[in-house]
Amino acid sequence: MKTSMFVIFLSIVLFIYFVVNFYIFKRGWQSLSGAGTYRTIFLIGFLFLVLSYPLGRFAEHFSRNGFTEFLVYLGSIYLGIMVYALFFVLIIDLLRLVNHFTGFFPGIIRQNGQKSAEFATLFVAVVTVLIVLAGHINTLYPRIRTMELAIPKMAGNISELNVVVASDIHLGTIIRNGHLERIIDRINSLDPDIVLLPGDIVDEDVGPLIDQNMSVTLEKIKSRLGVYAITGNHEYFGGVERAVAYIEKGNIKVLQDTLVKVADAFYVIGRKDRMAERMGNGRKSLADIMSGVDHKYPLILMDHQPYGLDEARRNGVDLQLSGHTHHGQLFPFNYITKAVYELSWGYLRKGSTNYYVSCGVGTWGPPVRTNSVPEIVQIKLRFNQN
Repeated sequence: MKTSMFVIFLSIVLFIYFVVNFYIFKRGWQSLSGAGTYRTIFLIGFLFLVLSYPLGRFAEHFSRNGFTEFLVYLGSIYLGIMVYALFFVLIIDLLRLVNHFTGFFPGIIRQNGQKSAEFATLFVAVVTVLIVLAGHINTLYPRIRTMELAIPKMAGNISELNVVVASDIHLGTIIRNGHLERIIDRINSLDPDIVLLPGDIVDEDVGPLIDQNMSVTLEKIKSRLGVYAITGNHEYFGGVERAVAYIEKGNIKVLQDTLVKVADAFYVIGRKDRMAERMGNGRKSLADIMSGVDHKYPLILMDHQPYGLDEARRNGVDLQLSGHTHHGQLFPFNYITKAVYELSWGYLRKGSTNYYVSCGVGTWGPPVRTNSVPEIVQIKLRFNQN
């Protein structure tokens, strides 16, 4: 992404961020007009929360330390609070507008306007914090989603394959070594034959991973036939070459528009993320990548973003694994991802091709999930036997 485009994009994001927060602040400030000291506490606390994330991200470019990490983490939590605070404030303003024309508010509210406003502010604050807290706790404990699929092909001497999939880990300042250890413990508990990581292993820059020596932790993934990964869009944000080199330092093979035949039994095909096209690195068509493959063997494809699902079907892929969507991560954004993607989360079969789009095991932005659980997917593949 060119510098000028990045500056424009960042400016738009910051503008929206501060406009939204100004709206939330203005409504909170108005509702606390008679609250005295509490109004001052609200002002100081709100400004600290709003500025934490941008200041933390800016400061870590000069020095990453405990304080900058605290600011980024607190600011990330606030992003979740901001989303739900905005929803509640919009609902309250909508109700006020309807009341203006219909007068449907009960007398106790109309006669005690200031007290009602203070109560509404307290209600929004408490409920929002509880939602975000529950959503944060939800992210800490990845669940196992198990499914069985049959592929009507022979795979050498292999009749069954235990595939474990973990997409969208987003390692960095927010998802740290301790969380990664928990994820790997769950992966290893499934005794995988092969582990596949369909992109967004790295959140942004690899600096935080290097600081925490995460490559050593990644090496702890146990798999009889290896660990394979692809790039997601986030690997490109801090430099895809550095990201890939660091991931491979963790004994993980990153496939970039390439494929590998595993155990002389099946193929694993890995596509570059669509971001490669924007970055000028180019991305091969699936047909070009697969030229020369022997279609009598099972074909497993990893493609981070689940666009154009029919391309896999046309090329005879047996199983496509994707991530990226997070299924919206926060309610009600799942309705947006369901509208954008043919498959936002879960399983789909088209012709003889099976698809699974994972909602991911990590988080992006706020470490909060309110419409899905972080998942590690175990797919038990059965093949025709010799």
